[in-house]
Amino acid sequence: MINSAYRQNLGKSWASESHIVVGARIQQPNNQLLIAEIQDCDQKTIIACIGLTYLHLEFEIGTFCIAPHWQNQGIGKRFLAYAENHSKKYAKQHPTELSYYVMWVLNVCDELIAYYECRGYVRTGEIEAYPVDANVGQPIVDLHLIKMKKIIVI
Repeated sequence: MINSAYRQNLGKSWASESHIVVGARIQQPNNQLLIAEIQDCDQKTIIACIGLTYLHLEFEIGTFCIAPHWQNQGIGKRFLAYAENHSKKYAKQHPTELSYYVMWVLNVCDELIAYYECRGYVRTGEIEAYPVDANVGQPIVDLHLIKMKKIIVI
């Protein structure tokens, strides 16, 4: 689902990177992967996922996607809020100094950056090169990653 949401352009998908990157988006799972399913008759269909990696002071959010046919329906906003709340519960059960949610976003995805800014994330000014060696696709335009973060309020 992650690869189809980001690497195919099915018309309805505004998260597609197919015009800027070719190749698979993900090869390995994150430390914890949350999945949203919908029950349709006798069959469950995965419609969203988000990965959480627990770092020293941060929860890194990645592997976040909504199946293309389910985008633009508010599912992403609700699922991101769910993942943030899930992280808060984890932080309460495992006393640490977790302070931030962080994520890395492609610099050319202005609409996506604005989406996260509306949800309280801010640009940190930290920039990393696109991870060509991570086997997550080859850029076909000049790309880098920008770090965004949000303070965890427990």
